[in-house]
Amino acid sequence: MKWLICIAMLVFRVDDLFAQSWPGLTGIPDTSYNTPAAYRNSKKSNPETAYVEEYHPPSIREKKGIVYCSVGERKLLLDAFYPERKSNANRIAIIIIHGGGWRSGDRSQHHPLAQQLANRGYVCFTPQYRLSTEALYPAAVHDIKTSIRWVKDHAKQYGVDTNKVVVLGFSAGGQLAALIGNTNGQPFFEGNNGTYAGSSAVQAIVDIDGTLSFIHPESGEGDDSKKISAATNWFGASRKDNPALWEQASPLSWAGPNSVPTLFINSSVARMHAGRNDYIDILRKNNIYTEVKEFENSPHHFCLFNPWFQPTIATIDAFLKKRFHP
Repeated sequence: MKWLICIAMLVFRVDDLFAQSWPGLTGIPDTSYNTPAAYRNSKKSNPETAYVEEYHPPSIREKKGIVYCSVGERKLLLDAFYPERKSNANRIAIIIIHGGGWRSGDRSQHHPLAQQLANRGYVCFTPQYRLSTEALYPAAVHDIKTSIRWVKDHAKQYGVDTNKVVVLGFSAGGQLAALIGNTNGQPFFEGNNGTYAGSSAVQAIVDIDGTLSFIHPESGEGDDSKKISAATNWFGASRKDNPALWEQASPLSWAGPNSVPTLFINSSVARMHAGRNDYIDILRKNNIYTEVKEFENSPHHFCLFNPWFQPTIATIDAFLKKRFHP
């Protein structure tokens, strides 16, 4: 399949001019995926679902609405959450990527997660990225990689260890996290946003219910029978019309000896972790650490709500301690 990926990279540059006229590029923000909607959906199958409030202890600081790059006149923002007390050693940075089918969602949905992790000593950033109403794949990948370079460029200001950077994402954000973490040093995925010269390489991945493959038999992505699917809108082409592009964007396609330790935190919705077991097999063959935490009888949106939110925090913390402080 590697040759298909190479073809996709060449074809993408030719098709890009045509794809940018894709009807899904409405220019109008899609607000359909939000925390109240996710709560109502989860409550139907899991009555125990409970809201998680934002957390504002005096031990953490917050800076919101920071411009990390501009694309034309479009300013892309991120929010920072970090411990108030300075440390003798630089801290682990976590880039937190929101979900929403690459089309909707908002970085503020993971403020509680960032706040709780910051209270445990991590420096967390929640970047905005261009969604499929505004720009097609791989724009979102370019944006997040730019945010990583921004974090490294501002490492001294936030007390970040540039060799301890983690990319974490939920749902579509989980797919992005896994793709970004497996394409360290791949020029096609870097983009040319911003003026930061540093590397966008990361040292660990936390994938929360994000697919590992768009073309895997377990995948539920790309069903356009009733309406254009979220993935089709992101790619600007159906799986049937451009399978090489869908293969290229699948983290599983890039798993190998250069992958980084990966934590999977999953719901009981099987299609949301399509390709996970194949990915784990590849990492284990290359002696790269990987770990899975699956919550039984949990909804897809589990990480946003209790009773799963606090165990999710604890699982992330334990994994990162094992990864960076064995």
